[in-house]
Amino acid sequence: MATDRASKSPSPIPTTEFGQDGSTVTDSQWAAMQTVLNFVYQYRTPEGEDPSKLFQRKVNKRVLPDYYSVIKEPMALSTIKANIHSKVYKSFEGYVRDFALVSHNAQVYNRPDSGAYQDALIIKDVLEKELAKLVRDNVITAEQAKLPFLGEIPTQEDIIMEEVEEEDDADPEASDVEEEEDEDDDVDDSDEEGGKRKRRKGARGTGAITKREKKKDVDKEDDDPESRKKRGRPPRVDTPMEARIKEVLKGMRKFKNSSNTLMVYHFERLPDKAVMPEYYNDVKTPMALDMIKKKLKRKKYTTLEQCMKDLEIMFENAKSYNQDESQVYKDAVYLQKETRKLAEEVKAKPDTDYVMEDGRLPMPDGILHNGELWKVGDWVHIQNANDLTKPIVAQIYRTWQDQDGAKWINACWYYRPEQTVHRYDRHFFEDEVVKTGQYRDHPIDEIVDRCFVMFFTRYNKGRPRNFPADKEIYVCEARYNEEKHKLNKIKTWASCLPDEVRDKDYEMDLFETQKKMKKVPSPIKYLFKEGEQKETDELPKPVWGAPNAPPKIGAVHMRPRDPKDSPPPEPTPTPPPPPPPPPARPAMPAHSSSYNSEHRPSNINISGANMHQQSSAHTPLHPQPSPATYTPSHRSQYQTHSASPAPLQPMPPQQQGQFHPPPLTPHSSYKAPAPVSQVGQYSTPQSNYAQPRGGMPPASGYNAAVPPPIEVWHLPDSANVSIPEDVRSQFQCDEAGRILFFTAPPAASEPRTRLGHTAKYLAYKLKREEMLRAKRKADSLNSGTEGKARKRAKSEEMVAQERVKEQARLKAMEVMEDALADATVAEYRAIYGEGWKEAMERELQELERKQGEAGKLREERERVEHEWKTREREALAIRGLGGNLELVVKR
Repeated sequence: MATDRASKSPSPIPTTEFGQDGSTVTDSQWAAMQTVLNFVYQYRTPEGEDPSKLFQRKVNKRVLPDYYSVIKEPMALSTIKANIHSKVYKSFEGYVRDFALVSHNAQVYNRPDSGAYQDALIIKDVLEKELAKLVRDNVITAEQAKLPFLGEIPTQEDIIMEEVEEEDDADPEASDVEEEEDEDDDVDDSDEEGGKRKRRKGARGTGAITKREKKKDVDKEDDDPESRKKRGRPPRVDTPMEARIKEVLKGMRKFKNSSNTLMVYHFERLPDKAVMPEYYNDVKTPMALDMIKKKLKRKKYTTLEQCMKDLEIMFENAKSYNQDESQVYKDAVYLQKETRKLAEEVKAKPDTDYVMEDGRLPMPDGILHNGELWKVGDWVHIQNANDLTKPIVAQIYRTWQDQDGAKWINACWYYRPEQTVHRYDRHFFEDEVVKTGQYRDHPIDEIVDRCFVMFFTRYNKGRPRNFPADKEIYVCEARYNEEKHKLNKIKTWASCLPDEVRDKDYEMDLFETQKKMKKVPSPIKYLFKEGEQKETDELPKPVWGAPNAPPKIGAVHMRPRDPKDSPPPEPTPTPPPPPPPPPARPAMPAHSSSYNSEHRPSNINISGANMHQQSSAHTPLHPQPSPATYTPSHRSQYQTHSASPAPLQPMPPQQQGQFHPPPLTPHSSYKAPAPVSQVGQYSTPQSNYAQPRGGMPPASGYNAAVPPPIEVWHLPDSANVSIPEDVRSQFQCDEAGRILFFTAPPAASEPRTRLGHTAKYLAYKLKREEMLRAKRKADSLNSGTEGKARKRAKSEEMVAQERVKEQARLKAMEVMEDALADATVAEYRAIYGEGWKEAMERELQELERKQGEAGKLREERERVEHEWKTREREALAIRGLGGNLELVVKR
């Protein structure tokens, strides 16, 4: 944190407040110190202003808390006065250094055009002149009068693009909150993480100062788990065109007018419509720099010329509205001319001049990986090194390629409820996630699958159109402030999205009736220690694990509820018991009573007999309910039963089918998705467990007071090491090289349907070959005895050749079919997208129908041909008997 750095960073020059035991200051020098101080207090400018007024006392920390994050050694004239009175200084140089600090601090914190900065320069000039007088009077030496070097003071060029850079580098949560405040004047989110501070006019932003210190603290942050929650923001990945626009905007801020004011300040924002309504009557296309910056941030400009067109509109508006002799008009004319020059200069530079320092190559059109295009705005699952069964829910904010050719994304994380710190009685929606301020870089290979996050106001109305049914859909209602561990309700969902997609919306398939949304207790409520935790306790900390992953688990507390927090929902009343079954009729046979559940033997499996019990939720073997692991996933993935003992101690099979209430530990079986190496396996497995039970009442499948079960297991280190390394390498392992064991097998992938001939066609082909063989045999029998051996040999040779050709043709057809199948699948994916399978099935069915029709036509044609040939043979056999018979046959 900036505050920590300020308090621990060494001073540029060692302080002189604690010098040697013996003071070297003479009495005349003590008197000179007081004289110089009094002169500064009494000095007035020609306009009668007091330049020392702002520096007489230290800055109020409550008014400007960020001042002490920037200034490491605050100093005021009152402090110098007290040090003189108490004779703290051990040398005259210490006095000079403290006086120089007053001016130096003001120059570091404030902007050059601010009043405080100008007053500091006046104080510095007065001090140097008074010290020069003391040198001439031989009170001090020239060496003692020299002002020490206290560090670099940012120049005008260092801060001219401070606003643009702060927008690019700041946590996007800041702009999110700012946009929400623009759309809603309510200040409920004023304490949002990253919200912009209100600084007094003229104060320099802390961004440019803290950047100089950032590199010093990188190593410390890597070792500090708590610092992870403050790291991460989308990196700046500018295309050459965007870099050129920023250079033009930066160059505009160098020019000052005759009053030493930056010319660009006139054009920062549009006039207030309530104060100057006539401006909007005269100017039809209002334009200001803040609007241009916003369009640049949202990727609205595709060329430099588009930005220059907006700048021209801005300058022309100022020239048409203001008088020719006004300062605004003059500044607009001058800036317009200089901006055009800047644009020509940046266009003349090659693109190589605008490559990012670390070699990042922007990929604004997205990254093609594993046959899918991943682009900004996509919702994804990312590998979670802390828990492979709960991938990170995130949204892509940046895509780029590094100098080694590797593809990267930057994504905003969304935490699951069990990864946050909240009150123990907090309730969440099922499948809820919360937006964080974590913007982390990931290799493209760490993307597991697609998912989707919907705002809670739309979640109950429908689902995104054409989104696969086997992909996860989450609901989001709040932002999570990791600094204060607070959940703040989101007012404008668009402010939570990347700039590139804020203006885009998605189509929905609406439900027939709105879905009823129910909140459930916190999934980590079991961590609450009733009787031990109090309202006055410190906020607990989450448990961190791998460096680039969310917390392993959050925490709960019972600190006082924030006034903006809604109270937990009222508990749902217990439904009334079902009415007793009607008495048996006297005429019914005696054995019919076996259908009554009260008389049913306890060793009969009736898990599917109760109408009120769903097949996806099983009843525990004892009254104590077993919790379902809370992860945003399909509800059918969780089945509660109690047949799993402690880790690595499997229960014998004969015990799993019996009822033992006290000894068994309740445990819920988690139907885990496929390992992360199998991309896209997030289908919902079905459950067929038949749980024996004996007259037990159905219990709830969820209990927040019991910890969730372990879903991934590994052997002890000693046992794991005993397995040969070549064997271990064939299994999925964690970062420590231990083999991972899952509570369920991965979901089986659906085999690809290969193209091939229908059974009907193959049968016809076989029949035709038999007909050809029969025809050849008949031709052989009808021919004379002469040359039978020769013809037979020739026929066999031809058959053998045909067989070889047929085999070669079949092999070639197989290769062609495989190539055709792959090409067809790729073509269908490109044309139909996610619905390619359904499209292929439809066209295969149509092809099969047409092939059947063609087969029928072929059979009919061959039948007709066969009849004509038969008639011709019969006509030839009779033709030699006489002309009259031949005519009769032909007729």
